Amino acid sequence: MPDHVDDILRQWAEARPDLDVSPMGVIGRLTRLARVLDGELRKTFARHDLDRSSFDVLATLRRAGTLTPNDLMRSAMITSGAVTQRLDRLEERGLVVRAPDETNGRRVLVDLTEKGLELIDRALPDHVDTEHRLLSAVSPQERDELASMLRNLLQSLGDAAQED
Repeated sequence: MPDHVDDILRQWAEARPDLDVSPMGVIGRLTRLARVLDGELRKTFARHDLDRSSFDVLATLRRAGTLTPNDLMRSAMITSGAVTQRLDRLEERGLVVRAPDETNGRRVLVDLTEKGLELIDRALPDHVDTEHRLLSAVSPQERDELASMLRNLLQSLGDAAQED
């Protein structure tokens, strides 16, 4: 069954038959999919009074434990200014705490508070359920294949894992 992107590709084939616009089929669908996924995930985060950036910080601390702001920045792939703003907001809400590192007075450590831990532990299953629902049209094998293809594409574009 044709979709919106097929219509666009057909129009380009008529308007510019000299161009191979087939990459638009992939990029266009990825772009549209990202918008749909983002909208659905926003709804899930909102049910827990979170936004994506707050969820990312809380989830990173939940899975990795206490981190420095720099480690958090690398793990969540955000800038230092963005980390500071996010931590300020989360600290104001009593979800995270920053404290000096006892072994290195120049470093600050960030950790979840009990309230932050409780919130992420409530939000995470809802988030995972949303992701399962969003991927329900593909089989587990197709999901693994898609994940592998996307990993290869991301790595080819320089998005490799961070080495510690």
